[in-house]
Parts: sequence; structure tokens; C-alpha cells
Amino acid sequence: MSKFNKEQKIEIYHKWKDENISISQLAKAYRMNLANLDYMLRLIDMHGIEILTTKNQSYSKEFKQRTIEQAIFGNKPYLQLSLELGFKSIGMLNNWIREYKKNGYNVIIKQKGRPARDQRKAEISQGTGERDPAAERRKLAIAYCERIRKKTKCLGSRRSEEIARVITDLRQEFKVSLNYVLAAIAEHPELPIIARSSYYKIIKRQPVKPKRSKLIARIHEIFNHHQGRYGYRRVALQLIREGWKVTEKTVRYWMHKLGLKGIRRNKRKYSSYKGTIGKIAPNLIHRDFFAALPNTKWYTDITEFHLNNEKLYLSPILDGCGGDIVSYTISKHPDMDLVMTMLDKAFAKETALNNCIFDTDQGCQYQSPRYQRALKLHGITQSMSRKSNSMDDGLMENFFGLLKTEMFYDQEYKYHNLQELTQAIEEYIEYYNNERIKSRLKGLTPKEYRSQASINPIF
Repeated sequence: MSKFNKEQKIEIYHKWKDENISISQLAKAYRMNLANLDYMLRLIDMHGIEILTTKNQSYSKEFKQRTIEQAIFGNKPYLQLSLELGFKSIGMLNNWIREYKKNGYNVIIKQKGRPARDQRKAEISQGTGERDPAAERRKLAIAYCERIRKKTKCLGSRRSEEIARVITDLRQEFKVSLNYVLAAIAEHPELPIIARSSYYKIIKRQPVKPKRSKLIARIHEIFNHHQGRYGYRRVALQLIREGWKVTEKTVRYWMHKLGLKGIRRNKRKYSSYKGTIGKIAPNLIHRDFFAALPNTKWYTDITEFHLNNEKLYLSPILDGCGGDIVSYTISKHPDMDLVMTMLDKAFAKETALNNCIFDTDQGCQYQSPRYQRALKLHGITQSMSRKSNSMDDGLMENFFGLLKTEMFYDQEYKYHNLQELTQAIEEYIEYYNNERIKSRLKGLTPKEYRSQASINPIF
């Protein structure tokens, strides 16, 4: 407040009070700190213009002690207390409290000039040296206030238990008796406290272990291992796989209690346009996507990823039996090499494909003679979805939605370039095939389901 004289301060006050000019506008016009200006105006408003003419006061040690304790143990904000006491500086009370703690919870009044030798010794003993018993009790009471005061307002029936816990911590920290702690707290009636008998009654209670603590710990482990990709249904399936006797309802209850929420997918709008039958190949699937045996229904499509103004393309083959990815390729270009390399990998891996139907959309790559010739050489029957009808390619679209939701959408910040994104896609497909269980597959992974179906068809 010393930057301006009395007349200027009165002028600013009247502009705020009478002309309704906002504090932010005044702070900008007069180049003042917004907080300091706000404090000055509120101070004048509370105490009148006369507050500007009063001389700076010298406060006694006892006054400082009472004010500091009122600030620490009371409910009023420091700013409000400063205004009520008429402090001209917004930071005066904060400075007092900082010096108070620095000096060993003692108020030290610094005299002008060089202090006498005996006085210097007294200040050293009150400051960084040995503390007197009263200061030690004040320190304990302040520590108690800082730990308990805000917590007990919303604890309800657990309020006494929290007080007992904090008292126990202070006894160990200060190495003092219960009577000492209770006496130190009792010096400040504003602080919550419990009776000595209540304290012993609480601490003698046997600690109650949380119900099903092992189950809760395992739910946490499964959820974190799968990076939040599992909701309560899949977590329950994983627990059942491991031999736990639980239900989905139980897992859902605990996951809700723990605040564990799986990643949710954005629903895609349904397209009802039927289109026309493709001229290259008929639609042989008719949305009957699933197969009883591996390598009888295959699906493919190309999806793109946008990262840092660059694009990356993924072309996988998905088996309709277990939903596993048979092969895939990743490239910066959605050309024929992307598709043909994918086919070469699949043909090298799977040889018995005479009964396989390979379904795609009507993309130009799948109408290419080169692509069609490769399918015929391996005895594969080509199928195409109807024009502009993504639901006919629903199984492939479902996989792309799952992939991007669980490792890409809202996670783009994780990948600094296309190389890192490529590696993440490869790791996810490996995870998807070998670790990620499905409800439709009765709690099995795609690879496990494929292996079982090869021996004994499940459908």
C-alpha cells in the first residue's frame, strides 16, 4: 500500500465504490498487484478512510502470540483475520506465522539496534536452540491441528477413530505420554478431542481386515495388468479361470467400490443402406460371421491411424472361429503390397484353406486380379460385402474399434512417431491373440479357443 499516497488511494477507492469500476480494471490501470489492491479496498471499506492515516503500530509479544494462535487454531482464513485486525500489509500475518515456526514456536520481538549480550543468548535459546516446554506443547498442538482439523469435518462416525490414530502418531513422533498429548490439545478448546478412556477403548480394538482382501488385491492386479481394458465381466472371467469362486455381481461391486472403470468404446452409428451385390464376388456371409472350425471364414480390411500429420495403415486377417489375427501387415501406404504381403504371411502359416471363405468389402485392392488369383491358387472362395454397408463387415469393424479404443484413442500422446505406434500395434495384436479373454469364447483367449476348436468343434 506504500506505492501510492493517501489521496491516490482514496481516489482508487471511490472509483471502485462509487463508479463501480472492477478491481481487475483498476489493477491494470494503476499497475497494481490484483491481490494487494483487493486487500487495500476491502480494508478501507471495513475500517474507513481513517485507516490510511493511522501510523504503523508496534505489536506486543502477547498480541502476536494470541493472533498467531487464533489464525492457526481458528476457523477464519488468514486474510479475513488480517482485515478484521486492521493490518495494512496483506502478508504481515503470514510472515508472523513463518517466523513463529522458524523460531521454535516462540514469538521473538526484535529490538532496534544491537541487542545486549544476554538478550542475544535468550533469543538463541528461544530460536534454533533448545525450546521451552510451552513452545513444545504449542508445536504438538499445531501438528495435531494440521493433521486432524479438516479431516474430522466429514468423517461422521469415524471421527473418534481418526482422532485416536493421530494422537497415537504424535505420541510416537514426539516420544511423549498420552496425558502430555491430551494436555497440549486441551490448551486450545477449538480443537476436537476425545476422552482418555475412549482413546484406550479405540486402540484396543482388533484391526478389522477388509472383507475379501485377497480378492480385492487380485482384482487390482488384473485391472492394472490389462491397463484398464477389462471391465467387470472380463475380470470375473479371469478370476474364474484362476479358480476363484466369484460372480460377476461380486466383481462389479468391488470394482465400483475401488473406482475401477474399464475403457468404454464409442458406439458406431448403424448404417441401414443395403447397397447392391458386388459384381466381383457375391456376399456369402450374410452377417453369419462366426465359424465352428478355424480357417473356414476369414475377414480382412484396412484401417488407418493419424499421428502427427502422418498416416499408418494396418491390414490384418481375422479368423471367424476364435476371432484371432492370423496375419497382418503395417505400412505407410495402402497399396497392393500391403495386402499381398499379408496374404503371403497367412499362406505360409496356414496351408489347409480349401474350405475357406474370405470376406472383404468392395475395396479396389480386393477387386484386383492379382488378389483374386492368389485366393484361387489356395482354393479360397471370395466373398464381398454389399456396397457402402459397413455392417456386412461387422466382425472386422469390431476388431478395429476395439484396437483403437484400447491402445490409440486418447492415448496418441504416448507415441512420438510412427515407429513407436507400429511397435504398439504389434504388441497389442500379440496381447489380443494370447492374453485378452473374451466373454463370447467362454473366458478363453482367441488362440486357446482356436486350439480347442481344431481338436473338437465347440459350436
